[in-house]
Formats: sequence, C-alpha cells, structure tokens
Amino acid sequence: MASMFEVQRDVCALVLPRTGRVVRGGDVVPWLAIDARGVTIEPINRFLRDFVAQGNSAGSVRSYAYVLQRWWRFLAVVEVRWDRATATETRDLVLWMMRSAKPDSAMRPAGARRVGVNPVTRKRYLDDGYQPRTIRHNNAVLRSFDEYWIERGEGPLLNPVPRDRVRGGRPNAHHNPLEPFRPEGRLRYNPPVPKRAPRAMPDERWDDLFGSLRSDRDRALLALAISTAARASELLGISGGDVDWGDQLVRVRRKGTRAEQWLPASPESFMWLRLYLSEFAPRSPGSTLWWTLRRRSLGDEPLAYRPLTYDALRAMLRRANDLLGANWTMHDLRHTCALRMVRDEGLSMRDVQTILGHAHLSTTEIYLEEDDLEVIRRVHQHLNNRRDADSAAAPTAAHGYDIADLDVLLGGAPR
Repeated sequence: MASMFEVQRDVCALVLPRTGRVVRGGDVVPWLAIDARGVTIEPINRFLRDFVAQGNSAGSVRSYAYVLQRWWRFLAVVEVRWDRATATETRDLVLWMMRSAKPDSAMRPAGARRVGVNPVTRKRYLDDGYQPRTIRHNNAVLRSFDEYWIERGEGPLLNPVPRDRVRGGRPNAHHNPLEPFRPEGRLRYNPPVPKRAPRAMPDERWDDLFGSLRSDRDRALLALAISTAARASELLGISGGDVDWGDQLVRVRRKGTRAEQWLPASPESFMWLRLYLSEFAPRSPGSTLWWTLRRRSLGDEPLAYRPLTYDALRAMLRRANDLLGANWTMHDLRHTCALRMVRDEGLSMRDVQTILGHAHLSTTEIYLEEDDLEVIRRVHQHLNNRRDADSAAAPTAAHGYDIADLDVLLGGAPR
C-alpha cells in the first residue's frame, strides 16, 4: 500500500544525463556497464556474469546492460541508492519513459523522423518515444536484476517491480502440491501492447525491394530470408560449412535455444549465393558467410574486409527503403514466408511450426489470422468480377415485348 508521505516527483522535468557507457567486456562477460569515471558498475556486472552463466546470448547481455544503465542514471537523478529503490521509483521511471524521447532520436537526421502510416507498406512509422514492448522489457529486466540480489540478501527488501494480485481469487488457488509454486499476476506497471496481426509483403512489393538491391550479397541474403523464414541474427550466423549445396539446405542456430536446424531454401537463393561467393568466398568452412563489400578499419587496425553485422544489414535495408519510400524490415520477410506457407494446402501447420522454430503451435497460429491487405485484394477482385459479369450479361425484354422489334426500334444489333 502506497504511503501518503511518498515523494511526488515531476517526472516530466527529469532529464537523464548521458553518463556512463556499455562497452565490450574482456573476459567471459561480453558486455559491461561503466560509470562516468570509467569504473565498472559492480552490481550490474556481477548480475550480468550470472546471466551469462545461465546460457544467455551476447545480444541479450547487451540489451540487459543498457536497461540497467538507464536504471542507474534514473536513480542518480532522483538520488536513490539502487538497494533502496521501491515500487515508487519503478512507477516514476515508467511514467518518464511514456513521456520522453529516446536519447538516440536526437542523432537521427530530420528526414528519418516521420509520423503516420507509410503509403507503400501500410505500416506505421516508429516514433522517437519508448514503445510499450520496450517498457515491458525494461520492467522484466529490473525485476530479474532485483530478484538476483534479493536472493543474496544484498538488494532491496522488496522487489521494486511488483506484481498485481490475482483477480477473482487467491494466488495459487489451483496449485498442484507436487509442483513448485510459481509467481502469479502480471507486472503492475506493464502497459498493454496492441495486438498486431502479421502481414505478408505483396509479390509486387517484393519484386520492387529485390530490384533495388545493389549487390549479389544483398540479393542472396534477402532471398534466403524470404524462403527460409530465418531471423536476421540467425542468417548472419551462417558459416561456410552451414550450406548444403546438394539438398539446398542451410543450417542456422536458433535464437534463444541456439539449437541447430537445417532449413530448405529456394533455388533462386542458391543461385544468388553462388554469384556472391564467386567473389567473396569464406576463408574457411568455419568462418562467416557474410562479409562487407568494402575494406574497413576498426580503431588502429588496418583496412580489411569485416564480417557483416546486424547494424550494417539494417543500413543496407534502409538504403533500399529510401529508394522505394518504404519502411520494410527483415522481420517482414519472415512474416511473408510464414504466411505463404500457411496458405499452401500442401503444408500442415506442424510443418510451418517446424520451419519457424516455434516451441508451441499456439505461436504459429497467429499466422492463421487473415491479412487485411489480402482481404482487400480479394474483395476488389470480387467487385471487378461482378462488374464484368454485369456488363457481359445480355439485356432481356420486359414481358409482352419482342426483342427483335426493340432492336429495330432502338438501333440494336441486327439479327
């Protein structure tokens, strides 16, 4: 229960300083959080070390480090120690995120700041604010961080990210006594996330996007994406030994589980891959398949071809979008492939689930929902067919009239 004497902050007036950074780690922890003096933030980095030991990927470590560094900046502004934080601080941080712009938005060019719906893709532009999914991810990270320290008796007495009470009954009302208790109730300050049905890229839009690409590498990469439904991070992790040319398969490491899986790809994607590899063959079967097209330098290192990164892939797609006036993403290709497979009567939902790498069939069932653009296309076709049928129908004479006499009188076709 909230106290009537709790601090009432003007969250709109809070300004978080750009102090500290997230840098690459030198040991088993791939990413570290440091403060303004360049000293590692020990509570964060000890948690990240345990997080890595649980088998989480480097990308997840980086994401958690940025969330916790934002939490540290916020606590410094409100002058609250991390081990004295309460639900009030979590609530105020969520309110601040709902009304603030991302720090990187100030670095974006003016032409990239767009609002509304893109006329080509019919997708809404992302604004400079924090999205509901980002806020929910922020709360989940903070709760796991404090749970780690509460277990060790060194953190706050209560988790500052509370759960709501279960509505309509007591907690664990139907608990199996043979199983451990699980927390019930949603996180209290999680905003609702609007439900968005996946959309397929129309064939003509795919042709436009593919035609705007500048290199065989980009064509091979996007052709593999739209035929295998693999995620961008999974495609970038392919090495030279992960390509089966005979059976036209590629092997990916699934996001999260890191399980290896062979995926069938289209003959066209292998054709473009062959053209790309004729110039940029991998150095060894274990080396990455995707390289930059130009030599680049990193710090004091000399110019050399570098492995293609996720940021470089996004930059490539951004250039294509600028030519088309679109805002397609790599995940749109995954949705397109999934919806194409669902509409194929020769494939079952179990087949689609296997290709997508979903653990539960209920996740795959979201692709059973009708795409709005596809429904509009079919209705337009229905209306056009009705118009053609009405215009092709022969006129009939009313009862009591001879059609031949009407043709002579009204100048109809001679019989």
